Parts: sequence; C-alpha cells; structure tokens
Amino acid sequence: MRYAALILYLLFLSGVGSTALAQESSRVTLSGFVRDAQSGEALIGASVYVKELQKGVSANAYGFYSITLDKGSYNLIVNYLGYTEKRFELVMQADRSMPIELDPVAIQTAEVTIAAERKDRNVQAAEMGRVELEVDQIQRLPALFGEVDLLKAIQLLPGVRSAGEGNSGFYVRGGGPDQNLILLDEGVVYNASHLFGFFSVFNPDAVKTMTLTKGGMPAQYGGRLASVLDISMKEGNAREFKARGGIGYIASRLTLEGPIVKDRGSFIVSGRRTFIDLFLREPFISSTSNIAGNGYYFFDLNTKLNYRIGERDRLYASGYFGRDVFNFKSRETGFSVRIPWGNATGSLRWNHLFSDKLFMNTSLIFSDYQFEFGALQQQFDFRIFSGIRDYTAKVDLNWYPNLQHTVRFGAAYIFHRFTPTNAYARSGDVVFDLGKVTRYFAHDAAVYVNDEWDISKRLRVNAGLRFTGFAHVGPFDRFVEDPFRPGFLTDTISYARNEPVARYFNTEPRLSLRYELNDVSSLKASYTRNYQYIHIASFGSVSLPTDVWVPSTDKVKPQDGTQYALGYFRNLKNNAWETSVEVYYKDMENQIDYREGATPDQDVRNNPDNNFVFGRGWSYGAEFFIKKVTGKLNGWIGYTISRTMREFPELNSGNPFPAKYDRRHDVSLVLTYEKSRKWTYGLTWVYATGDALTLPTQRYLMSAGPPLGSQPDGTTGLSNNFYILSGFEQRNDFRQKPYHRLDLSATLHTRLDKRFKGEWVFAVYNTYGRQNPYFIYFDVQGNSVDGNLRVQAKQVSLFSIIPSITYNFTF
Repeated sequence: MRYAALILYLLFLSGVGSTALAQESSRVTLSGFVRDAQSGEALIGASVYVKELQKGVSANAYGFYSITLDKGSYNLIVNYLGYTEKRFELVMQADRSMPIELDPVAIQTAEVTIAAERKDRNVQAAEMGRVELEVDQIQRLPALFGEVDLLKAIQLLPGVRSAGEGNSGFYVRGGGPDQNLILLDEGVVYNASHLFGFFSVFNPDAVKTMTLTKGGMPAQYGGRLASVLDISMKEGNAREFKARGGIGYIASRLTLEGPIVKDRGSFIVSGRRTFIDLFLREPFISSTSNIAGNGYYFFDLNTKLNYRIGERDRLYASGYFGRDVFNFKSRETGFSVRIPWGNATGSLRWNHLFSDKLFMNTSLIFSDYQFEFGALQQQFDFRIFSGIRDYTAKVDLNWYPNLQHTVRFGAAYIFHRFTPTNAYARSGDVVFDLGKVTRYFAHDAAVYVNDEWDISKRLRVNAGLRFTGFAHVGPFDRFVEDPFRPGFLTDTISYARNEPVARYFNTEPRLSLRYELNDVSSLKASYTRNYQYIHIASFGSVSLPTDVWVPSTDKVKPQDGTQYALGYFRNLKNNAWETSVEVYYKDMENQIDYREGATPDQDVRNNPDNNFVFGRGWSYGAEFFIKKVTGKLNGWIGYTISRTMREFPELNSGNPFPAKYDRRHDVSLVLTYEKSRKWTYGLTWVYATGDALTLPTQRYLMSAGPPLGSQPDGTTGLSNNFYILSGFEQRNDFRQKPYHRLDLSATLHTRLDKRFKGEWVFAVYNTYGRQNPYFIYFDVQGNSVDGNLRVQAKQVSLFSIIPSITYNFTF
C-alpha cells in the first residue's frame, strides 16, 4: 500500500499523456533556453508568458522552458527582474525551438520593463515560504568588516534567526542548525562558516542565484526538516573575458571568467583569502618574536566549467574547496595547537533534451567535511578528528505535457561515511591505545514525483510524493552500556561489512495550493512531511566546527517533521510592492540532545549515541513581509512572532522548555537607495528578543587545599578554594537583553575607462554602538569568612562600532 498513491498518480499522468497524444495534430510546442545577452548565462526562473492565454512557465535551473499550445498566433512576453523585457509575435503551426536572450538594465529602470500583464510569482506561485534573493542587492548592503556575507542576508528574512552576534549560522522556523539543507551546485555543504561562524564560505563573486525554501518544500528536496538553501554558481562569461575582485580589511578576492569556445563553453575561477597571518611572518616581525608562527587564515576556491556538446546536450563540472587553519605556538612552554577544518564539494552534471517537452539532468556529486584539533608539547602529541563524506548519484527530469502541468520526477542515492569524534595520542615513540578509528556507513535513497497543476484559472496545486529509504550498515561495533550505570560498557556487538544495523523506509507527502482571489492577491496553504536521517550532535549553543554528524542507527530514530502553513499574498502598485502574511505550525519528533553532564571525551572509544537523549519539539508563529522590488529605493521589512519549545523526558525534569534558539520577536529593515550612477546607499536594522539561557541558582564551596585556619603561614585563607555554581532548576528560563543593531553603507562607483569599473564601499557596522550580549559569565568577589562574598553575572559584548572600507573592481 506504500506505493498505491504513486501508482494512481502515474496512471493519472498516463491519462494526461493519452489526451495529449489524441490532440497531437492540433498542438505544437515552443521550447528553448533563456540567457543573458551579454554573458550567455542561463536566467534561472525567467518568466515566459503567453498574453492571450494569461498563462506561462518559468525557466528551470538551467534556463530551459517549454510551452505546448494550440496552433495559432500568440504574443509572447519574456521578462526577468533587472533585464529589459522582450515581446514576440509568433505564428505557431509546428514545433519550434527558440532561444531567447535578455539584455541587463540598471535596477532603477526595472520598474518600466516589467509589464502589467506579468503575474508576479509572489501571488501566482503555489509554493509557500520561498524567497529568492538577488546577489547584486546583497552586495550593496553593509557588512561586518566589509565582507559581504550571503548567509547573513538570509538572517534578515522573516522566519529566519541568526545564531548570534556576527555569526553566519541560521535557524528556520524553530529548526536546529542540522535541519537546513545547504546546497552549492547540488553539493551539500555541511559547515557553511569561516572564522568559527563569523563569515560564510560563499564568495558572492562566484554566486549567481540563491533561493531559500522554509515551507511547502517541493518533493525534489529532502533529507532535512527545516529549510533548503539552494545556491547556484555562475557559469562564466561565454562571450568575453572578464575579471573582478576586491580588497578589504579581512580578505581579498579575485574572479576570472571567459569563454572556452565562444558561445559554446565557458569557465569561472574565483578565489578568496584572508591575509592577516601573512603579517605575522618575516620580514614583518622577527622570527624570535613570541607571536611569530601564530595566526589564523581561511581561503575559498570556486571553479566551474560548462560545455555545449550539441543542441541537446551540455556538460557542467563545478567544485568548491575551502579551509580554515588556526595556529598557536608558545615559545616559552613549547606548547602548540593547530586546528584545520573545511569543506570540499564537486559535481559533474549532464543536461539532455529527450524532446522539446522532456528535460533531464544527471549528476554525480562529492561532498566532504573534515575537522581536526592537534596539540603538541615536547614529546606529547594529541589529536582529535571528525568528519563526514558523501558520494551521490541522482537524476532529475522535467516534463511539460501542457500548460496545465509541470511534472518533475527523479531518484537519488547517497553513500555516507561518518567519522565521529576519534582521538590519537603519542608520547615519544609510545602510541596510546585509544581504540580503532570509528566510522559509520549508510545508504540513503529516494524517488520522487511532483506536479504543479493548474486545475482552473484561480486554483493551482503543487502536489508531490517522496519515498525514502535509509540503511545503517557495517562494519560497525555497538558498545552496549549498563542501563543503570551510564558510561560503563558491558558488551560489544560487531557487524560485518554491509551487514544491516538499522533500516528505515518512509513516505513524505508534500502539498501546496494557491487560490487566486484576483489579479493581485491570493490565498495559499501547504502541508509538508519530512524525514531526516542524519543529525548533528552539539555541545554548544551555536553551530561550530567541532559539531559531530551522526546517522540514524538502531538507537537514533529518524527525525520526523510535519509543517502546516497558511498565507495571504498581495501585490500593490503594478507589482512594485510584494506583501505577505504567513502562519505556521511545526511538529518535530525524535529530536536529539546530549544527556546532562555529557562531555566530548565520552564519545571516544564509545558510540556517540550512547550519550544522547531523545525528545520532541514544536514551533509556531506568524511572519509579516513587505518588499519593494522596483525603483531607486527598494528593500523590505520583515517581522516574526514565534515560539519554539522542546520536551525531553531526561531533561528539565521532563517539563517543556524553550529551545536555545527560541526568539519571540524578530524585526528586520533592509533598504538600498541608488541616488545616482555614482552613489548607492544601504541600511539594515535588526531587533530580536534575547537568547534563552540556563543560569545557576545556587552555589557551594569546594576546597582544594588545607582546611580553614591551618594554612602553612598560620592564617585563614581561601586562596585554594573555589565556588561551584549549580542548581539549574529550569532549562533556558533566563533571557538575555534584546539584540538590536543599525548598519550603514555608501558605495561610490568609479570608472577609469570603458572596461575598468571600480567601487569604494564605506560601511559602519553597529552604528550607534549597542553593547549586545555575546555570552554571560559569573565573577566571584570577596569571601564568606569576611562576609563580603558576592557572585555577579557579567555580560560580554563582542563588537562595538566597526567602520570598514572595501575596494571592488571589474574589467
């Protein structure tokens, strides 16, 4: 019965196909690719609209479109935000392939290029919680240290909250950091931040489009409960060589692109690196200095090639490699630390047109994330390492039987290799036995079908089914704990290579619908069921490089999420303004956390899931959004009111408690103003309820030395005594002060000649110097003998006013 719904759906589609065949003699198909006229880049999501039918399609992720029509004469309107609209008068008597090229225009004139006939996606699309952000607009916003950060722009959207001051991590509608699927050209990015979370790994110069889906997730996506952030890299200019770059406080970057064969293939190479560590070496400082050899740096390298083999085939190869490296060395003690971590992704894709109605993309994808901590002092060498590696094969097909249906279907397979926390220790030639390297292996597979169906002029349905299977397999050793003595192992069960340890099969229905009230407003509703088979186990309150990814096992069940959403969408002033109100409720089962008192060293020579506890969570809220998309002044205002709760039988005495990323109120204001061809201004202001914390309510004295009154010098002292703070009665029952911040920027555009363009970006982060809380610690002053003992909570703030200057160039 599991596949009964899929069989019925395929039978229905066969009926659609039969009807289409019966009408073959009277129908014709128009298809092709929509591209940028200057660079040849595909325009993802470009609108291709038939005026007489008041219907249209959007170009897919590779710019392909297909429209099946009755024979006759039509007016075709093609547009894309930031590009000059094109209109065509067509006489369709036979199938026709028609490539379309649009010319880019300045954003301030875009309002006159978007015609009234266009039905904006905000109102027309069936998907909910889907937001497309223009990279060009993000680059005009003020940024910390002048480093443009795509993930920090995501945090400015309603329903998305930041992981903390300056942090690029994000949480969506009450989900955890592991519940966001982050894709770069289809490759999964497991840790999307540099500098312990302060900058994202995405170089904006290499990114073409960025789409966040936080509700109503289509069936082609899976494996996460909260959201999908789908990022596509630029393809490279297929018509001329270009270079762009920038020099800032933290990093410098350079991007090169151009044709391999003009109008047939292109490449892009983009690199970024910090340079502070270069000034901690000779000749800038002496090799005998105490800080020589210390430092931190990160770098990114993005590459992409594409080549058109023929009219129906194109190959893409893209890759990303990034690393962070922290070094510390003490010349006095001989103690040194080295911490490298980073991501690598690679994808090879083949596009093929079976017909003017059927488009296929086949992908082979590699993803890898590794973390290592190494410490050395004299002859003692100690290392901790962890990571995750994926090998993926997938095929996705788009079928356009007629203007009423856009069908997507496909399959995917992933082989996971997990390396949880492992340790290595050596003293001289003696290697300590800390157990063999522990690894987990798993097979992850899915098939899906999704149809966007215009039932009538007003009613559109986006319905999908996703069938998933997951198997944790050997080789694997299950360490069995004494149920009455946590951490005490009593037995080991060994599984051979490919022997099943645990298997899971699930069905994930997806349903979104839109009812058009009139030409400018609509109601939408969605129901989404997701299962997540891989998880993060974190000791911290934010996502860090030390986080450990683990699979579903015989003890860790798949996370199970169900989300319901309802929304009202309205456009104003000829689609110049987009507004929406969305309400949602999300239920999450099989959530994981570390048990009370667990520490990272307990994962060594043990299964990490032996230290987990399991519970449930739920989240609900309302999101308000107003966005101006055309004109010299544009931007948005977003407001979210929400609540996120967790309930674990082994935590907080079994009582529900706020999640560590629960935030009641969240406000964001984003504006850009193009005053002239020379000056552009940007402004962001954010306000948020303070983070939830667990603080101690009691203290007691712990003696680490001789009793009072018997000090060696005959005095009574407390110099060897210290205080332990305890009594955590309610989990996350304390709120830090509210967070708010104003950032400003001004961009001066310069031009030396026809080819060379420059930009000076002046920005101020935290303009009015708000001392936002980063963390709280406790300061103990005085002592109990003198009666002046005082324990005081103190706030640490990270950033005050930070000005920055960045220079960008293009030629």
